[in-house]
Amino acid sequence: MSLSDNPMIKVGISACLLGDEVRYDGGHKRFGFCTDELSRHVEFVKYCPEVGIGLSTPRDTIQLQQSSRGTRAVINKTGIDVTDALQSFAERVGAVSGDLSGYIFCAKSPSCGMERVKLYDSETGHAKKAGIGIFAARIKQRFPALPTEENGRLNDPLLRENFIMRVFVYAEWQQLLAGSVSHDLNKADLLAFHQRLKLLLLAHDQQAYRQLGRLLAEQQSTDAEFCQRYIEATMAALSQPASRRNQTNVLQHIQGYFKHDLSADEKQELSQLILDYHQGIEPLLAPLTLLQHFQRLYPKDYLQQQRYLQPYPKSLKLRYGL
Repeated sequence: MSLSDNPMIKVGISACLLGDEVRYDGGHKRFGFCTDELSRHVEFVKYCPEVGIGLSTPRDTIQLQQSSRGTRAVINKTGIDVTDALQSFAERVGAVSGDLSGYIFCAKSPSCGMERVKLYDSETGHAKKAGIGIFAARIKQRFPALPTEENGRLNDPLLRENFIMRVFVYAEWQQLLAGSVSHDLNKADLLAFHQRLKLLLLAHDQQAYRQLGRLLAEQQSTDAEFCQRYIEATMAALSQPASRRNQTNVLQHIQGYFKHDLSADEKQELSQLILDYHQGIEPLLAPLTLLQHFQRLYPKDYLQQQRYLQPYPKSLKLRYGL
């Protein structure tokens, strides 16, 4: 399945990251990567939880507080607890957002922050960066396989590439399920999907790839419950950073498909590029570009089906810094 086979991919996003002036101070946190680059390839579905529960813009700030009732979201000035309202809004969003292929949250927000949100002790007033935004936590709980990130972390090239890769993989999974009302897949379709992910999974988590393979081989009924277990495990594996060692092993595996096509000099050039990447001298894109060149000259059906060589549109330029 090629990238062009996918319908427009939908990605949830905090409205302030698209430039909407919905923050507590009446401002926004426009994120250029989303508005200028990613928007060419996905359809954004924007939400602001605070506005969604009826708060005005501008408004009094909210803070996360740790108390005997757990983590609560409280308006500083009035002491009004808006935790339940934010969770209810997340439920409403979840009910209509099952077709999202990813979600980008606003960092540090008491509603949307994914990690290290300031969490205040309700008695002492002391804060530590250990909270998770109320809205973000509920969305992640409701959709455990959904790729999620926040704008701050997406400034890291490795995290950005990993998130976008997972979004496109998850979108393919959703498309696979789209033809099944019950979300059951026949085993052949599930095995074919898993096979397309082989090299990506090997680059990110070799042990998980082997475990998933055994699970599929032994499974007789690929009902909706099993499919959900499978995709949750697969997305968790792909969220692991791809090590230079694993990437090198995958590159060498691909190289083997051209052993009867290349001249001695071409083999040496490719081997040296892969070695240079392994040693940190060349970026990942250097051996990948040469392998893609050989794939065009000597097409291999197996490699053509692999998501590894083109996991997302090339114009996103995500592998330049890896």
